[in-house]
Formats: sequence, C-alpha cells, structure tokens
Amino acid sequence: MTFEIEGKLVIGVASSALFDLTASHQVYLDSGPDEYRRYQERNLDVILGKGVAFPFIRRFLNINKVFPRHKPVEVVLFSRNSPETGLRVMRSIAHYGLDISRAAFITGKSPYTYLPAFNAALFLSANEEDVKSAVAANYPAGLVLPSKTVDDDDDAELRVAFDFDGVIADDESETIFKRNNDVDEFHAHETLHMAVPHQPGPLAKMFRRLSLMQRLEDRAQQRDPGYKKVLRIAIITARNAPSHERVVTTLKSWGVSASETFFLGGMNKTRVLSIFKPHIFFDDQLTHLTSSPGGTIPMVHVPFGIANRRPA
Repeated sequence: MTFEIEGKLVIGVASSALFDLTASHQVYLDSGPDEYRRYQERNLDVILGKGVAFPFIRRFLNINKVFPRHKPVEVVLFSRNSPETGLRVMRSIAHYGLDISRAAFITGKSPYTYLPAFNAALFLSANEEDVKSAVAANYPAGLVLPSKTVDDDDDAELRVAFDFDGVIADDESETIFKRNNDVDEFHAHETLHMAVPHQPGPLAKMFRRLSLMQRLEDRAQQRDPGYKKVLRIAIITARNAPSHERVVTTLKSWGVSASETFFLGGMNKTRVLSIFKPHIFFDDQLTHLTSSPGGTIPMVHVPFGIANRRPA
C-alpha cells in the first residue's frame, strides 16, 4: 500500500537535534570522515544521549497514540550521514522506542532539499548552515540552540510556544518597525491594518495543524469530561495593544487559535516561558532566545525575514 504522507503533519529532524552528538562531531572535526566512520562503527551499540529536541519529538509522536485511527503526525530523520554511519542513530531511535521509520541519508551533503518530498512542515537541526540554506529556499526550518535536556517521563503533555511575527506570520509589520525602530509608527501601521490578515510565516502550516488537533481534543473532552488533553500551544509576542488586534484578525481568518496568548509589550519573554515551560519555543530573533531560565527551555531560532538580514 502507498503511504500517503500528504495528510500528515511532518517534522524533519536532524540527528544533531534529536541526539547529543558532541563527542561524535568532535571526532569528525579532529580526525576527518574516515575516522568518524570507524568511530561510529566501534560505538554502534552505544546509545546516544538525548538531544535538545528529544523531549519535544517524543511527545509529538505521542499524538498518534491519542488519535490512533488517523495517526496524524510523522517524524522523518534527515541526516548528512551515510546509512552505514547513521546506523547508530537508528539503533538509538529504536532503543528509546521512538516511532521513526523513515529517513533520508544524504552522505556528506545538506539534506534540506528533500524536505518537500516528505511534506515537512518543519526541519529541526543544530547545523546552522543547513537551517539558513533551508530558510533561504523558503522551507520551514529552525536552528536548535544548545541547552540542558530535561525530559520528565511523568509529564505527558506537549507544550509548544511560538513568537508571532516572522514565525507564524510574515515579517511585514517587523519591517515597518525596523525601518525607524519606532514603536509609535509600528502601532499606527497595525491600527490602520487591523482588519487585514497577515500572510503566513514559515511555521504557519505547523501552527495551523497543531491548532486543529487542539480542536479535536476539545471535542474529545466534550464527549468525555474525564479526557485529559495532551497538547497546549502558546503565542508569546512582544506586541501589545493596539497592535494585538491584527494578531486576532489573522488567526480568526485562518480559523485557528492558541491555548494561551501573551501580548508582552517588550517584556522579557522568559518571565512567561519559565511558567509555561514549553518543550520547544520558536522565535525569529536571537535576542529573545539567549536568556533561557536556567538554560533548560529548548530554544529554536527561525532565521527568517528582516530581523535576520545583515545591514547593507
């Protein structure tokens, strides 16, 4: 039977995001590809430690257990390894019981060009070059930043947090602000366009699909008050009134919403993140991602739009 991946919410994940490859990468840097291959072969049955994206990916895959008939999500491994050197990664995936069976091994090359073939709504990697190349090609991608990995087995909930401009929506409004770094000019523009929805940003597809799954969970809870939801999504944006109205207009036009939405007006986002405790947080600005409380919140930089263009 043909596997219809078009109907799935697909995340492509690099082994560098899923597992801790610090030691392996150092061998590659110090001794080159041949010794790297021999190192991986010698350590074939040594299970890799959990990487920054591991807690998120594990819980994301658990969505299929909530909706076993449809199994709406899929994770595909994207790797610069060859199948031989990637064998240790696949054995580690099996060890942890992750339902990942599809993979793209692009020996020595960036795998991002194959994202459309797998219908990927997101590509996660710790390789900055790969992520920037993917975004430049208009593919949805995020750079996983270093942080401590915390994976509480007793915490079955999946919490995902998104910035709005340059992540869920395009960077039109950010461009207005960056023109003169004028908050009043930004609010005036947003007030004038409050009834005009934004164009989708790089992670709009992923956000929309997660929001629809939340709606399915709402219906499940209506049928069974004892049903315990597994998915919470939040929007955490530097916007505040009156520019908040365009966020609402945009989401309403898409027929989606978030569990929780925070309009912080320039407040430090970690004040909310430290309470929401997302398993992953997406933002297009590195300045919002460099002060994780205790370094335990998985931060992902989406290098999209004007906030990531070098000044001329």
